[in-house]
Amino acid sequence: MTEIERKFLVNSEKFPRTESKVVMKQGYLSVDPERVVRVRIEGDQAWITIKGRMTGISRPEFEYPVPVEDAENLLLLALNPPVEKIRHRIESEGTCWEVDEFLGTNRGLFLAEVELDEELQEFHRPGWLGEEVTSDRRYYNSWLSVHPFSTWKD
Repeated sequence: MTEIERKFLVNSEKFPRTESKVVMKQGYLSVDPERVVRVRIEGDQAWITIKGRMTGISRPEFEYPVPVEDAENLLLLALNPPVEKIRHRIESEGTCWEVDEFLGTNRGLFLAEVELDEELQEFHRPGWLGEEVTSDRRYYNSWLSVHPFSTWKD
């Protein structure tokens, strides 16, 4: 499967909090640019995900459900402490947005993602959306697991 995704900073003061949210914890077993391997626990479900190298805003992605107990044990094998966040799901004029409110060492960072069917697909940009950071690897969760937002100098 191919993931086509765009990522944006969020103006947290304008962002509408929603009831559709879930706490997530994810750790990385590989952060190699050629292949990222992630374990995620989201509520009472868990997955292991393998993502290939990004080409433009697309990359191969393979995701498989795993038992939560296995995911908890796999998180113990992660290269760095897990990334923790609250994911808000928001529908805005026909576009489904996933907004991550980061916790822990990434607290203060809000990122919005939209998954697309094709790279040039048009979509509505809500007023709380900020700068696009799709191509800035510092905003990849795998990067944040190694270089937490709280340690950034700029």
